[in-house]
Amino acid sequence: MVKRVAIIGAGVSGLAAIRCCLEEQLEPTCFEKGKDVGGLWKFSDHPEEGRASIYRSVFTNSSKEMTCFPDFPCPDDYPNFMHNSKLQEYITMFAKEKNLLRYIQFKTIVSSVNKRPDFSTTGQWDVTTEKDGKTESAIFDAVLICSGHHVYPNLPKESFPGINLFKGKCFHSRDYKEPGIFKGKRVLVIGLGNSGCDIATELSHIAGKVIISSRSGSWVISRVSDDGYPWDMMSISRFETLLKNALPTAISDWWYTKQMNARFKHENYGLMPLHGTLRKEPVFNDELPARILCGTVSVKPNVKEFTETSAIFEDGTMFEAIDCVIFATGYTYAYPFLDDSIIKSRDNEVTLFKGIFPPPLEKPTLAVIGLVQSLGAAIPIADLQARWAVQVLKGTCTLPSVKDMMNDIDQKMGKKLKWFGKSDTIQTDYIVYMDELASFIGAKPNILWLFLTDPKLALEVYFGPCSPYQFRLVGPGKWPGARHAILTQWDRSLKPTTTRAVGNPVKPCLFYSWFRPVAISVVSVAIFLLLI
Repeated sequence: MVKRVAIIGAGVSGLAAIRCCLEEQLEPTCFEKGKDVGGLWKFSDHPEEGRASIYRSVFTNSSKEMTCFPDFPCPDDYPNFMHNSKLQEYITMFAKEKNLLRYIQFKTIVSSVNKRPDFSTTGQWDVTTEKDGKTESAIFDAVLICSGHHVYPNLPKESFPGINLFKGKCFHSRDYKEPGIFKGKRVLVIGLGNSGCDIATELSHIAGKVIISSRSGSWVISRVSDDGYPWDMMSISRFETLLKNALPTAISDWWYTKQMNARFKHENYGLMPLHGTLRKEPVFNDELPARILCGTVSVKPNVKEFTETSAIFEDGTMFEAIDCVIFATGYTYAYPFLDDSIIKSRDNEVTLFKGIFPPPLEKPTLAVIGLVQSLGAAIPIADLQARWAVQVLKGTCTLPSVKDMMNDIDQKMGKKLKWFGKSDTIQTDYIVYMDELASFIGAKPNILWLFLTDPKLALEVYFGPCSPYQFRLVGPGKWPGARHAILTQWDRSLKPTTTRAVGNPVKPCLFYSWFRPVAISVVSVAIFLLLI
């Protein structure tokens, strides 16, 4: 019987794991390298080795109603998109409310996690830690790895000939903190992801010149959606997911492209992705198009080569007298305390069932929480992953055979290739994935039953935003306040914006919000059928 669980990392995934262990009467011990909870969201003026690092101006890309722990709504006066300090405040509030801090050993490094000699029988692990120069080892019945995937920077200098000749400053976006030192400088940002766009637009207010170099382009969308509502509360719904997955590919691709181009034509700004129909994660930036229009940011193709002071792009143009190159080229994920063969069990690629469990383990007593990325927020995903993982650890849920798990992984890789262009990406379809996990523990809402028994709630669940509260309506960890939270989510969303009373706050009309895509889809299908 699993009782003692080691949890590595006290970010949002680690806190979710501690709380889920406590809900199921397990005994968690969490090891955190830093001195506080929050992980990625705990800002520090200086990057720390082995910890995630963010810049001072980071805001969330998901709104508070879609970001929160599913039984702990953000206070109604919190802004919809939170500054990192505000989200850190919320995370700390959650940890204290749920009495999680007592289970965390801060300033403690996990140096190794190894199978016990009798692992095939017991499933136990030796966990070795370091604190204040002292090394300790303890036996745990299970391990939950919650250390995140924004720790180890991807710095592909080998892909840029001449970069070693460049005499200016050159560093990864992980080391960027604030714009002050770049006043009047000429800066090249490599990478068109969220960090690259954020840094470029922020620098464009004080730098002499800012250029973004992109190899493949990106969709850039706003946090502000139709009629001013938060984008995710309007876009991440069960009904829209059904349409997206049920429509013929040609129509689905056309609709997706139309949605991405609703704010501005990407081809006019040099941002158009090379493979525009792929569902790779868009960039959330409210300012970039305006900065391009004002000429303070320019977008260029990939860098062909560097000289001592310049960058030559693939279109033959040149950016001269560069002071600094910032590589916003993402991260690699690694677990240096763990034998690589456990997670990379085939061809050196990460092979995890549902992105959580390594299939070949003789006993399912190790799980990875938080190594999944989607349009949805990280906290609800981590919470549901941890709930399922804990049920597996307890033995109340069982995993399929190794063969079936590997077949499922292969099948998912095929779908990822179709949707995201890469089979090895950690990107996934948010609602489909959440429903899949929820089904394992009986936490998936029964929509038909809801329409029969509680139509008011059913309308919000199906046509409204797929907020985290939906996954605490039923199942282990069911929250009595979930129904009320769903029915009042728009009230909390509108509270921080209606600070000057000019009439009653206007909530979106559910009928209109789903009628429009249905009408578009019906017309599109009709046209498609006429053309074939």
